[in-house]
Amino acid sequence: MPETCVIGGSRYFGKRLVQRLLDAGHHVTVVNRGSSAPPAGARHLIADRDDERSLADALGARTFDVVVDQVCYTPRQADVARRVLGPRTGRYLMTSTVEVYAEEDSERPVGEDAFDARTIAVDLDAELSYGEGKRQAEAVFARDADLAFTAVRVAHVLGGADDFTGRLAHYADRIRAGRPIAVPAVNRPATYVYVEEIAAFLAWAAERDFTGPVNAASHGPLTTVEVCAAVEARLGRRAVFREVESGEVSPLSFRRAYAMDNARATALGHRFLHTSDWLERAVAETLGGRA
Repeated sequence: MPETCVIGGSRYFGKRLVQRLLDAGHHVTVVNRGSSAPPAGARHLIADRDDERSLADALGARTFDVVVDQVCYTPRQADVARRVLGPRTGRYLMTSTVEVYAEEDSERPVGEDAFDARTIAVDLDAELSYGEGKRQAEAVFARDADLAFTAVRVAHVLGGADDFTGRLAHYADRIRAGRPIAVPAVNRPATYVYVEEIAAFLAWAAERDFTGPVNAASHGPLTTVEVCAAVEARLGRRAVFREVESGEVSPLSFRRAYAMDNARATALGHRFLHTSDWLERAVAETLGGRA
């Protein structure tokens, strides 16, 4: 049975990933700060991943076939993990993000080669945005020639009653109150993935041997208006949109076009759903009885 380590794995699609690995027969070790327990059946180790000694002491002499890092946000965290876990795992998967492409503006979905992590500068001590932190974290792992490394670049995740982001709730609250939803004057589509789908993809990827970056996204990019249409159908009310040329816009509204191309994952053997297969279900799950 595979020995699998998940760093994080205590909420949202991380806990779904852990359950899927357990169901597939993996021996799963979850490493986190101990604020919440993993699903039953997983070994739980408590450590501060930012502290190299704490992480090494918690792991002891354990080795793993694969590590899935759900909560690596900075190059400093990546560097600690690379040193501690690199020599004791056969393969390292980092959950990255579509936001590594945030400097792109392409009418065509972007492939993995639009961002080569090996080419960017790394500053271990800088205060970084979410997207830049992920870019530089990828770079730290990708430059380690001794590490079999995969970066799973995850689209915007929707669905689940435990969606903690508040993005769909933002739309629902405004639609219910008749308040305008601010969108760019030119509102670009974005790439999405269903919460259960990304958990399934990560579990699938953990059992493969490919390396390098891979985009994880459902087919069918969506605009803010299309996402809101599913919320409107759930609430039985119409959204009011207000176009803005500059300044703050609602979550999941984008002035840049950088939807992801999932052709590599497809070629590797994974079949993604279309957003039309799950969007209504995702909205119903997240909003629940809020209609």
